[in-house]
Amino acid sequence: MADIIETVSTTPVLAPLPRPLLNASGVIVDFPLVLIEVRTRDGVTGRAYADVYFPELLPAMNATIQGLGKMIQGQALAPRDIHSLLLRRLRLLGTKAIVGSALGGLDMALWDAFARAHNEPLVRTLGAVPRPLRAYYSVGLYRVDEVYALMDETLSQGFTGLKIKLGFPTLEEDLAVVRAVRQGLGERCALMVDYNQSLSTAEALIRCRALDDEGLTWIEEPIPADDFRGCAAIAAACKTPIQIGENFQGPPDMRAAIDARAMDYVMPDPQFIWGVSGWLEAAALARAAGIEMSSHLFVEASSHLLCATPTAHWLEFMDVAAELRSLPFPLVDGMITPPDRAGIGLDWDEDKVAHCRLV
Repeated sequence: MADIIETVSTTPVLAPLPRPLLNASGVIVDFPLVLIEVRTRDGVTGRAYADVYFPELLPAMNATIQGLGKMIQGQALAPRDIHSLLLRRLRLLGTKAIVGSALGGLDMALWDAFARAHNEPLVRTLGAVPRPLRAYYSVGLYRVDEVYALMDETLSQGFTGLKIKLGFPTLEEDLAVVRAVRQGLGERCALMVDYNQSLSTAEALIRCRALDDEGLTWIEEPIPADDFRGCAAIAAACKTPIQIGENFQGPPDMRAAIDARAMDYVMPDPQFIWGVSGWLEAAALARAAGIEMSSHLFVEASSHLLCATPTAHWLEFMDVAAELRSLPFPLVDGMITPPDRAGIGLDWDEDKVAHCRLV
């Protein structure tokens, strides 16, 4: 007999970061997360988390996950079936923004519980085997005088890739930072840049073309992420590959972006793509289109998901929950292998969680 979902509980927290993260939306000092636990009648507990970027929206995310949790109480622990059920229930409301994020976070917790119930790592539940994944160090917006210590930090940890934010007031400032980092890294490390959707299409064409000879692995989200026509124009006009995907609101967005030829590379966010269930659909789309697929955030889940992704490319290393975990996801020579623990392998340090909990 299938195990039954008994409760879904949540804990909103402000997770401490090693340094403030500056991006196009402002500064993130602590990362707003909702920790999710799915408990079953047989005593299995599945864990995951969702993020919302802004502490002001953390209560809304928390309440949305709790609401979805009430919809699935009493259901059999069958993640694919529950995913289909929730998509049907949400048909009138839609699955964008906070609703879609809550759906994705809850789906990850359900798959974690399912893999734990079978006493195997999620990667094996998905029919794959653990393997080392190439990770790149993902950081914020830094001026020229700040990047030298950052390069030492990147290389000392063994990373073979570094991603920096761009979007300074002038192209000259963007170029100065890229050239300083490129010179410092040499050929030892790939360099990616991310505009966080901060440019107009006209300005993006100017800046991306200017970056074409700087040896970049990709240019990420130069314009609003849902402007697939504009992204396609930039991808067609530039030699440097264009990367988008972290803001896809489920697999339908990814399908539309592929049809529009909006990118050269793709990097879904495990939460926004509707969790493990949505990721598997996205990975199939990437394989059919022959597009290399990276991850966005969620180091823990991404390490399992990329192992089960036929066109796996890079794992983004921005470890926003590191200070709350009781067990590590170790980086070895710039690579991450999903741990040999049941489920995602995610457990919390309860004392640290209590200290960071949003009351």
